[in-house]
Amino acid sequence: MQPLKHRLAVALGMGVLMVSLGLSQGSGKFRSDDPLQVDPDQLPIPPPEPVRLSQIFDFLKSTYSNRPDDKTPIPPAENVNTLGEVPDSSWFTNRMSRRVMTLEELVRGPNQVDGPDQSKPWVIIAVKSEGITPGFTIRDARDDVYFIKFDPPKYPQLATSTEVIVTKFFYAFGYHVPENFLSRIRRDHLQISPEARLEDSEGKERAVNDGDIDRIFKMAYQLPDGTTPVVASRLLEGIPMGPFTYDGTRSDDPNDIFPHQHRRELRGMRVFAAWLNHDDSRSINSLDMYLGSPGEGHLGHYLIDFGSALGSGSIKPQSPRAGNEYIIEAAPIVKAGLTLGIWDRPWRHVKYPDYPAIGRFEGDFFQPQLWKPEYPNPAFERMQLEDAFWATRIVLRFTDEMIRAIVDTGQISDPQASDYLVETLIKRRDKIIRYYLPQMNPLDEFRFTGEPGLSSRLAFKNLGLEAGLASASSYRYQWFRFDNASQGMEPVTEIRPSTESSLAVPQDPAAYLMVRITTSSQEQPQWKKKVEVFIRNDSQRPTIVGIEREF
Repeated sequence: MQPLKHRLAVALGMGVLMVSLGLSQGSGKFRSDDPLQVDPDQLPIPPPEPVRLSQIFDFLKSTYSNRPDDKTPIPPAENVNTLGEVPDSSWFTNRMSRRVMTLEELVRGPNQVDGPDQSKPWVIIAVKSEGITPGFTIRDARDDVYFIKFDPPKYPQLATSTEVIVTKFFYAFGYHVPENFLSRIRRDHLQISPEARLEDSEGKERAVNDGDIDRIFKMAYQLPDGTTPVVASRLLEGIPMGPFTYDGTRSDDPNDIFPHQHRRELRGMRVFAAWLNHDDSRSINSLDMYLGSPGEGHLGHYLIDFGSALGSGSIKPQSPRAGNEYIIEAAPIVKAGLTLGIWDRPWRHVKYPDYPAIGRFEGDFFQPQLWKPEYPNPAFERMQLEDAFWATRIVLRFTDEMIRAIVDTGQISDPQASDYLVETLIKRRDKIIRYYLPQMNPLDEFRFTGEPGLSSRLAFKNLGLEAGLASASSYRYQWFRFDNASQGMEPVTEIRPSTESSLAVPQDPAAYLMVRITTSSQEQPQWKKKVEVFIRNDSQRPTIVGIEREF
C-alpha cells in the first residue's frame, strides 16, 4: 500500500510550485507527521473554468473506453495515510469512519438550518420546466435560496423521502452533500420574481409566468388538504464549477493530484452505493464548488441528487434492472441471444411489495459483490478488497436503531412501508458485512490501554466477532524491532498465542516496534491473514503510525 505522502503546494504568486511536504521531515518508511489526518488540498487557487459535462459522452466513455484491463494489475488507492485511512480533505470528512456518531448527529445530518422559512411567500427566481424532474428555485424570507422538487402523482413520498434519507446516510459516511429538507407548500404561497427566467422547449429564454408554475403543480402529487409535499435543497456555498469525473484529475485545479479512480473514498463508495442502491452514482450527480474569494479559494467536491436510490427512480419506482445490470452489458445480451430467449435474467423474476413510497427495493436477491450502477463507474470498477474493507468498517457501525432513526427523517406516512425499508436496509447491511469481512483478518480500532511502561497494552476489536461471523477466535502474535530507515526487522519475542483482544507491549528501547497478528477461527479460515501494526515507541506516549493488512 502506497501511503499519502505528498501534496502540491501553490506558491510564488501566480506560479505553481510542486513541493513535497515530506522532504523536510526525515526519510524512512514513516515521517514525523504520520499518520496524516488532513490532506492539505485546500490551498488557494484561481477560480477554474466551469465544466460542462455531456451525459452521453460520460456514458460512452465509461461504458466502452475507461474499463480496467484484466491483464494489468490495478494499483492500490493513492490518497490513504499510513493507517490505510482517508484523511480529511476537500472530498471527504471522517465522521462515522473515526467514531460512532450520535443519533442526534445522524438525524441532523448536514443541515445547518431548519429548512426554508414559510413566514412569507416564497419568491420563484428560476424554473426548470424540462427534464424528468421539473421544479423551480425559490428565495425564502431569510433570503436563502432552495431548489424545489416534487413527488410524481402516483408515488407520493417516493422521491422526496428518498432524497432526504440517502443524503443523511452519505453525510454520515463522510461525503460533502447539500442540506435537504422535506416541506409542504401551497400554490398561492408562491410569487414569481420579475427576473425569473426559463428556457423553453426550443431553447429560447423567456420570463416565467403563472402557467409555467401551474403546469409543474399538475405533474406533482398533492395532499387532500391542498398542500404539495416537496424536497427543498439549500443552495451550496460558493460558485458552481461543474461536476467532477470518477477518473483522471481536473487540470485547472493544482490541488487535485490523485487520479479520481485511485481515490479510496470514491472506490469504496461502491459499497455504500450498493447498500442504498444508489445506481445513479455518476459524474452528472456531482458538483465542484469554488469556496472563498477569487484567488484565495479552493474547490470543494460534493455529491448531489439522491432521488434515484433505494427503490426510487425519481419519477417512478426503480427499474428491476437497477443495481443488477448496466444499461448496456454484453454478457447477458449474448447469453439471451444464444439461447433464443430461453435463458432469462434472474432479476426479472424478483417480487417487490406494493409500497408506493418505497418503490422497488429488496434485500433477498441482493448480492453486494454483483451490484452495479446505471453504467460502469471508473472508480467503482477499480475497487480492491482493501477499499471495500475501509467502507465495510463504516457500514458495520450503523446499528438497527441508527438505520431506523435516519429512515424516520423521510417522514414516510405508511408505517408498514417505513418498517419494510428499515428491515431491507438491515438485511442489505448484513449481507455486505458477511461478504467482505470473511475475506480478511478483521482486526481494527487499535489503541493503547494502561499506563506507558510495564502495564501498556495494545488493544483491538475483532469486527468479525462483533458482527457474529464466528463464535470464538484466538490470536497468534510476534513483536519486532523495526528500523525505520532500512525497514529491517528483528524479533523481540517468539510467536505467542493469546485468547485476549489486547497484547502486552514489550519493554524495548527501539524507536519503532511492530507486531504481527493472525487470527484463528474454525468458521473463518481467511482470518489467518496477517495484520501488522507499527508503533512509534515513545516511552511517554507511544503512537500507532502504521497498519498494513494482507489481502
